[in-house]
Amino acid sequence: MSPDQAARDELRQIATELTRLARTGNVLPGSIQQRHTRCGRTGCACQGDPPRPHGPYWQWTRKVAGKTVTRRLTTEQSQRYRPWIETDRRIRELLARLEAIGIAHLETAHRHN
Repeated sequence: MSPDQAARDELRQIATELTRLARTGNVLPGSIQQRHTRCGRTGCACQGDPPRPHGPYWQWTRKVAGKTVTRRLTTEQSQRYRPWIETDRRIRELLARLEAIGIAHLETAHRHN
């Protein structure tokens, strides 16, 4: 198989997977974390020895216009949206592969000129 044919096959595979992922509409950027917090109330168990922090709380964190935005989620929401975040990560991986193919093509064309 020629390098051009291999690249075309990879492009076709990427396009197919991107189409499949996009059709779901289930894409979220960012990450979901479980948090435990401490309050400032004197005598609260979170201030004890050993401390027993409040929580767990689930948080979805993402960047908006260069700023970190956080939203608290229920346990059910965290479970529902975790696959959406995995979809976003997969899309980003596929786009990185597309970029690598484009760069390789440009570099090859540049060497031949």
